[in-house]
Amino acid sequence: MKRKITLKQIARELDVSISTVSKALSGSKEISEDTTQKIQAFAKLYNYRPNNIALSLKNRKTKTIGILIPEIVHHFFSTVIRGIELVANKRGYNVIVGLSNESFTKEIINMEMLANGSIDGFILSISKETLLKQDYHHFNATINQGMPIVMFDRVVNEIKCDKVIVDDYKGSIKAVNMLIEKGSKNIALITTMDYVSVGKLRTQGYLEALEASKIVPDSNLILKIDDSLVDEDLEDLENEIEQFFKSNNKIDGVFAVNELYAVTAMKVARKLGLSIPDDIQVIGFTDGVLSKHATPSLTTVSQHGQKIGEQSADLLIDRLELEEDESLDYTDENERNENFKTIIIETEIIERESTK
Repeated sequence: MKRKITLKQIARELDVSISTVSKALSGSKEISEDTTQKIQAFAKLYNYRPNNIALSLKNRKTKTIGILIPEIVHHFFSTVIRGIELVANKRGYNVIVGLSNESFTKEIINMEMLANGSIDGFILSISKETLLKQDYHHFNATINQGMPIVMFDRVVNEIKCDKVIVDDYKGSIKAVNMLIEKGSKNIALITTMDYVSVGKLRTQGYLEALEASKIVPDSNLILKIDDSLVDEDLEDLENEIEQFFKSNNKIDGVFAVNELYAVTAMKVARKLGLSIPDDIQVIGFTDGVLSKHATPSLTTVSQHGQKIGEQSADLLIDRLELEEDESLDYTDENERNENFKTIIIETEIIERESTK
């Protein structure tokens, strides 16, 4: 009897990407007919079957939820997991956590691994590489096999599923308005590259708040950070922010789209002899451990991660239990899709020592 083969092994044997294998096995038109036939024949030879197909069998419920997150050390994601677990356990479900490490390939592999008959549905936040590629075939393939998905925080409109999002746009407006009200006139933005949806929305909120207060946005006051700086060496991040401050010595306020950028900005400001909040005020998005223990403590926009987790778990479990109700009869698939919900979680400002 032939040993069970994985997506990764098929890709390696045929010298193609995991994404190509995944698409070919799900019948995607993006892959040429010759390549699709070759991959499907190889998979058949080695008795490969997409794991999530087994879960489309009715009445095979595991009472377990799969959680897929981009990184484990981020305080926000840990609070979301806490919220998911609280609701899941209360409603008789267990959870399994998978990690994409911001990788498109690892995201596909993790979904394949978690959908091997051990879970009933996914709660996930999309990896940065997937957002950059804009390739979401693995989500659609999972949904098409009968496994529901709830997306949180980083979501895309292209996927028809339930979603829980933070009001990043309004949260950013609140933060920048606070800096303006407290006297800052030259407010800098430290943000991510635009391909991450939350970074884009927070940037839009910053610009909108300035324009609403009749302040002309200055592109010189916007620093876009390459995430590889954070992954490789925090000293590089500090150096980039230091050069940014030195090139713009009029800055008297900073809004950063995450707490790491905000805390690093405060460290650099102190190094340059600036007093916080007297010379420069700082607000960061996401209220985590760093914010509370920074010197001075950081004023933040709280995302309410636990609440996001709780809402996500309720949405998924409600959908799983709805599908078990055999009395529901959808005559049109579009009618079913109209039932997908997007829940928006409001943010709040938590004031600490980095603002006046």
